[in-house]
Amino acid sequence: MSELRLGVLALQGAFREHVAMLTRLNVETAEVRLAQELDDLDGLIIPGGESTSMGLVAERWGLVEPLRQWVHGGRPTWGTCAGMILLAERATGQKLGGQALIGGLDVTVNRNYFGRQVDSFEADLDVPVLGDTPFHAVFIRAPAITAVAEDVETLATVASLPDGTDSVIAAVRRGPILATAFHPELTGDLRWHRLFVQIVSDFKSRSG
Repeated sequence: MSELRLGVLALQGAFREHVAMLTRLNVETAEVRLAQELDDLDGLIIPGGESTSMGLVAERWGLVEPLRQWVHGGRPTWGTCAGMILLAERATGQKLGGQALIGGLDVTVNRNYFGRQVDSFEADLDVPVLGDTPFHAVFIRAPAITAVAEDVETLATVASLPDGTDSVIAAVRRGPILATAFHPELTGDLRWHRLFVQIVSDFKSRSG
C-alpha cells in the first residue's frame, strides 16, 4: 500500500476519535479546519457531531464550497452520523431554515430518524463487506437513510422498530464515498476505518 494522508474535518464533533483510530492503523492523519488543508489529502472523514452546528461553522470558515468541490470531484470521503447528513443530496426532519448540505451522495437522509439523545442505542449489525462477525454499532441521536439511488450500495441495515419487524438503511457506499449512520470511532473495532483506508488506497492506485 502506498503512503496515504487522510484528513478528518475538525470543526466540531468526534474528530479526535477518528484520528486515534487511524493512528492505530499507522495512517498519517491531519485535522482539517481550513480549505487549503484539503490540498494534500488522499481521503477525508467528516465525523459525527451536530450537523447544523458543523454546517454553520463550515459556512463561517468558507469551507462549504471547497468541501463540495472535493466530494463532487469524486474524492474518497466517509461521513459518519452528522457527516452522513452533510453528504446527502436530500435531508428531511431538519430544523427551521435547514442547513447547508455538501451533497454528492444520492440518498435521502432523515436527520433525527431515531429520535433525541435519550433514544440513542447500540445494535449488532450484519455487514458482509466486513466479514462474518457482526459489527457492534453505536447510534447517538442517529439519522437513517430512507431512500437511495440505484447506484448506491447498501452495506448495512438496522431494525427501525423495537420489535425488529422493520429495518432501515444504516450504511452505504457509492464508489469512493462511504457513509454510516453510526459511530465506528466510538468502538474498538477498526474494520470500518480499515475499509475506508482500503477504498482510499484503491482510488489512489487507479488515479496513478
